[in-house]
Amino acid sequence: MATNQQNDAPAAVPEQGGEPGAMSRFRERIRRNPLLNTTWRIGVFTVGMTVLVGGLVMMVAPGPGILGIVVGLAILATEFAWAQRALHHARRAAEKAKEKALDPRTKRRNTVLAVLGGLVGGAAVIAYLVLYHFHLPWNIADWTPWS
Repeated sequence: MATNQQNDAPAAVPEQGGEPGAMSRFRERIRRNPLLNTTWRIGVFTVGMTVLVGGLVMMVAPGPGILGIVVGLAILATEFAWAQRALHHARRAAEKAKEKALDPRTKRRNTVLAVLGGLVGGAAVIAYLVLYHFHLPWNIADWTPWS
């Protein structure tokens, strides 16, 4: 993608018909005015960084963290070349992770590890209950099906 050397922003790209679309014309008009251009870039930076930081927070909190990171980088990439490069690296890393996750050997290994982990965890719970003489608060022998 072509970038404007003066402000490191992507140049307007014509739509399919060869003529710039309404959004491209709007953005070009804003680029011509230095104050509006700076304001626009600050706004894009603020929104993009907010979404990006929200995605990073969601990596440890509940939520779609990776999606937030990618969307934040995509917003930033509309105006900043460094974000375009970061988005490209993120897409490449996601593609590698997808290929690795779909590898049959990796899937089989992960399944075996999950089953073994479940068995070890279950055995640990049973050993704890037996070791510390866990008793149910009710007696199952006293249950009668028709009372």
